[in-house]
Amino acid sequence: MEALFIFIAKSSGLIILFFIAYHFLLRKETFFNSNRWFLLAGLITSVVLPFLVYTKVVWINPAPALNINYTQLNSQNIGSEFLEINWNLVIIAVYSIGFIGFLIKFGIDFYSLNSIIKGKKIQQQADFKFIDVKENIAPFSYFDYIVYNSSMYTASELESILEHEKVHSDQNHTVDVLVSRVFCMLFWFNPIMWFYKKAIVQNLEFIADKEAAQKISDKKAYQYTLLKITTHESCVAITNHFYQSLIKKRIIMLNKNQSKKSSSWKYCTVLPALVVFVLLFQVEVIAKEKKGTTIEVSKKESKSVEVFKINKTTTDHDLKIIAEKLKLNHNVDFTISELKRNSQNEIIAIKVHAKRGSEQVQEYEVLGDKGIKDCGIMITTADDGSKKISLVANNQVGDSSDKAHKVEIIKVQNSKTNTDVNINSNTSTKTNCTVSTATNTVINTNVDEKTNTKVVIKGKANSTLKIYGDPLYIVDGVVIGNVSKDDSKLIDPNNIKSVTVLKSNAETLVKYGEEGANGVIIIETKD
Repeated sequence: MEALFIFIAKSSGLIILFFIAYHFLLRKETFFNSNRWFLLAGLITSVVLPFLVYTKVVWINPAPALNINYTQLNSQNIGSEFLEINWNLVIIAVYSIGFIGFLIKFGIDFYSLNSIIKGKKIQQQADFKFIDVKENIAPFSYFDYIVYNSSMYTASELESILEHEKVHSDQNHTVDVLVSRVFCMLFWFNPIMWFYKKAIVQNLEFIADKEAAQKISDKKAYQYTLLKITTHESCVAITNHFYQSLIKKRIIMLNKNQSKKSSSWKYCTVLPALVVFVLLFQVEVIAKEKKGTTIEVSKKESKSVEVFKINKTTTDHDLKIIAEKLKLNHNVDFTISELKRNSQNEIIAIKVHAKRGSEQVQEYEVLGDKGIKDCGIMITTADDGSKKISLVANNQVGDSSDKAHKVEIIKVQNSKTNTDVNINSNTSTKTNCTVSTATNTVINTNVDEKTNTKVVIKGKANSTLKIYGDPLYIVDGVVIGNVSKDDSKLIDPNNIKSVTVLKSNAETLVKYGEEGANGVIIIETKD
């Protein structure tokens, strides 16, 4: 629905652009045939150009996480429950009523035309079909049909009229009229379109007058014939002013000197405006992460997000309500295990399981001796109705493909050994580190001298990753948080791809906030 509105708005804007260029630059020029194709090109461009989209790819560095404003999300969910007027349907209904009305009028005009031509005697001459009627109507042409009432004009007047209508028929001016009429039905709400149609019809008359006058010896007699047609009693009063105004312009243009060829530059003035239109509205930016993940930046897709938040003060009753809502509204199986509380009845340990249908199990675990930070489940619903489960931890969003990561953080042994460490991070330096000598050698080790953060991967099979310090931990883009030495989590070192240590500096403060004040450790697993 939104795409339709955007298309109509763009097409209307292009029609206005071409009409302004014609009205202010080309209307008084005698390039009648060129003006004809310019006006038709404006209609075709207004339909074709909105479909031509240039895609621009911008490569960006992958962001580790995305901040979520829970207050804003909750307020959006509450507001969406109230009944709202669907303005899209209202606009579509109004547009449809207008379109159907003008379509009916179009059909009535065809019926009236058919009733005039049907059953009449046709005189075939070359490529033209002449129909001499008895009705008191002004002469007209429709494709190769030329209709007139010979009893209303003298022989010389009839000759001028037929030459004029032959030009219309020979150059297929009926096509221009029908195309402009169709556009008036489609863009009936745009007043400029009606002026555009009038400009097309008027320019066609200029073409026919110019061609016919060249074939007639008495140019003044031709002009008197035009006046006689407009002042004939068959003209309806409500249209007299229009035709008199048109005839005045036709006579002026008929006697006007030919425009200089140097004035043809005016046709090019519309090109810069079209370039600006393309750059502003027809360039779609696609942001791609350097790892290959594509994120569409354009405004075509909208999503609704619902977050079920858990914090240290959440009661057992609240957890039960969350589980019921997830199952009822989103068919998500939500369970809580290993729930522990301290003496203040604050949650200090929790293990969350969430699964929807055949999707991968989402699991999040927090262990400690203090109240947990905010966490929970986020349900993202796309326009097509598809749903996606994501984990929310420490005001960060984990993608639904994220797996649970367990990191054990313990104090190292007192035994020391001088080990030459291979530094993988550009922000670290080579130095000695304190390690446990219980098993095998040290691998993939990063040391940050400024924050005194030491990351040691020890041993091979069934070994553990041992860390001490209180920096911010990020595992596969999921923020674990500032973990103290006494917290305990576990990760399989065989599954670790790389470990990066960022020093505490202005850049980490800006990027990660206060949680990154003591440095940041980024762990990437093989998954």
